[in-house]
Amino acid sequence: MLVQRFIAPKYKGLLSLAVFFNILSALLNLVAFSLVMPILNILFQIEGRVTTFIPWSTLDLASQEGWRQLPQVLSHNFGYAVSNMIETKGGSYTLIVLGVYLVLMTMLKVGATYLGGFFLIPMRTGVVRDLRNMMNRKILSLPLAFFSEERKGDVLARITGDVGEVENSVMSSLDLLLKNPILITVYLGSMFIISWELTLFVIFVLPIAGFIMGRVGKSLKRTSLEAQNQSGELISQVEETLGGLRIVKAFTAEEYVARRFETLNEKLRRTVIGVGRRQLLAHPMSEFLGTIAIVIVLWYGGSLILAQSSEITASTFIYYLVIFYSLINPLKELSKGLYAIRRGMASMERVDRILKAESTILDPEYPMPVTFQDAIELHHVSFRYAEEWVLRDVNLKIRKGQTVALVGHSGSGKTTLVDLIPRFYDVVEGSITIDGVDIRDVAVQDLRHLMGNVNQDPILFNGSVFDNIAFGIEDATEEAVRRAAEVAHADEFIDVLPDGYQTNIGDRGGKLSGGQRQRLSIARAVYKNPPILILDEATSALDTKSERLVQSALDRLMTGRTTIVIAHRLSTIVHADLICVVDGGRIVEQGTHEELLALNGHYAKLHAIQVKA
Repeated sequence: MLVQRFIAPKYKGLLSLAVFFNILSALLNLVAFSLVMPILNILFQIEGRVTTFIPWSTLDLASQEGWRQLPQVLSHNFGYAVSNMIETKGGSYTLIVLGVYLVLMTMLKVGATYLGGFFLIPMRTGVVRDLRNMMNRKILSLPLAFFSEERKGDVLARITGDVGEVENSVMSSLDLLLKNPILITVYLGSMFIISWELTLFVIFVLPIAGFIMGRVGKSLKRTSLEAQNQSGELISQVEETLGGLRIVKAFTAEEYVARRFETLNEKLRRTVIGVGRRQLLAHPMSEFLGTIAIVIVLWYGGSLILAQSSEITASTFIYYLVIFYSLINPLKELSKGLYAIRRGMASMERVDRILKAESTILDPEYPMPVTFQDAIELHHVSFRYAEEWVLRDVNLKIRKGQTVALVGHSGSGKTTLVDLIPRFYDVVEGSITIDGVDIRDVAVQDLRHLMGNVNQDPILFNGSVFDNIAFGIEDATEEAVRRAAEVAHADEFIDVLPDGYQTNIGDRGGKLSGGQRQRLSIARAVYKNPPILILDEATSALDTKSERLVQSALDRLMTGRTTIVIAHRLSTIVHADLICVVDGGRIVEQGTHEELLALNGHYAKLHAIQVKA
């Protein structure tokens, strides 16, 4: 799956080079092993010295029989060359030459092995980089509805812990998975050439060991997935604790939160113990099963030689055993890699839940251009998150240049209503149009370029004042940033900061007061200079002095713009062109401040409550 999705298209060249050098390494290894037979035959006089040379012209490589005879001819002529060297130069000189030959072959083999891994490293790290980039882009593209159903801590665990597990398990095993099948194929092929009978017996024995190890691997994947889910829950708890630390301390709930964390942490520990023990079982099990296989092959091969029922000789059988023993290590490494893959694929499944998540907020195939010259209209709009309707049959027209206020009790649907206009969510029934164009027929970026947001809880980022005001703008100028800060009355506190506009404001702007954070978010909206402004209770969480400063900044920001205001304090919207009272997901009243007071309905009651307060 990983090869198809990531490796093949982008890293084909690197993959081809890695495969080539691994094949070369396996072949050079066989050539180095080929010294075993002539050394045993001649130096230790297992057989007589070879005195004849088989002419290469006798081989018909155009036929299958010629290729079958090629290994025997190569071995015979190599033996002749060694025998001739012993006769003319002596045994000691021959050993030196054979030793140099072995060193050269080994040098070439390890060089090819190194290059096989050398070209895998940039591919392995590149795939992990691409996976992180894909995860991040997918998170940015998913609608807000996705994150209302997912825990933020679990999402963080997937992009950090799970992607890290894919890197440590899957991609780190890529070398094992690429090199070892090549070695196994080459070694098995040479074993077939030496003795097909013995190799068929080996092939019958090995799958039994593979089946036993496969059963352990399947249970490992299952427990690994469980461990990753529990790790996500643990990070979610930490994220929630950090976000609500003030409440934890205020309610003296430290012990309760600590016990909750420790219970889950212990549960995760027990699961990880199970995974670790199964993983630890891979190497000893493969070594034990490999030893059993060698003993069985030794018994069966020895029986063939003693019974003289096969063409295989004693020295050839020793060479066969050397190759077979060399086959055991790739099989062990492959099983180790498969164990790691199974553990990593459990993490990959969790990553895939995000990568394969479908976004419901999509651009049309042929987006229409959008400009705001006339009005925003909501036509019989209804919306629900799950089963219960949050908005029902809402009709509203917001003309260009108007200030429209939405008021009502908490939970009445005000924020949901304004979230539909920039398509943070899509309407379930009805439609929203800008100058007669349905916003679903417009590119999402084009739509959102028309709008600026100032929220009740200002959302700032860990960076400088300059970066936060010019957020998302690559070619921002200091002069333009300063002008935006002046409009938002933010320049007065920015100028006294230690590094001015380059001062780091900390995580979520934690180094600033509430009023300063809000004015900074207003400056950000000023810099964007949108024709449509959405204010979501922008002053409700501030003290009186800060509220006056922020409201003054908002008044300057709203000048000449179409503004949609969600208001908690009615005193801030008495001059609005249109006030809409939202109750139970419906707009129950519309009009100016004076008109709604005259109706003596919902708005009048809300106003009376706040006046008394």
